[in-house]
Amino acid sequence: MPKLIGAAAIILNSEGDVLLVKHSYGKNNWDLPGGKGEENESAEETATREVHEEVGIVVGVGELTGIYYDPNHDIHHFVFIGNNDNNQIPHPSSPEILACKFWPRDELPRPISDFTCKRIEDAFKPERKQLFHTIGPRQWIE
Repeated sequence: MPKLIGAAAIILNSEGDVLLVKHSYGKNNWDLPGGKGEENESAEETATREVHEEVGIVVGVGELTGIYYDPNHDIHHFVFIGNNDNNQIPHPSSPEILACKFWPRDELPRPISDFTCKRIEDAFKPERKQLFHTIGPRQWIE
């Protein structure tokens, strides 16, 4: 069975707020724009495609900020900086997305998972000596 991958993007506005999407399924939680990879697609291509599908903007893929292995689902999640150099306005562009909004990092919305918070926190560490992380089951912050 092929290995599963997922990819997400950290997209910032000019104030340094991070773009999050609100899912229309599950807990209707807030998360980074991203999703599962498709066949013959790199992690970078997954991040670009998922951002476009979910919020209708085309981002350039920048620096890799982390790789997260989830042993419960045997999937590797890649997180990149998403460059929105043309200052496109994101909007929900998929039935999976109820809303999208830029949030200050110290005022993240609820519900959100600890996994989403960790990926955001890791992206802003000035020195990322360790890019690979193994994660446990998600804990929800309500």
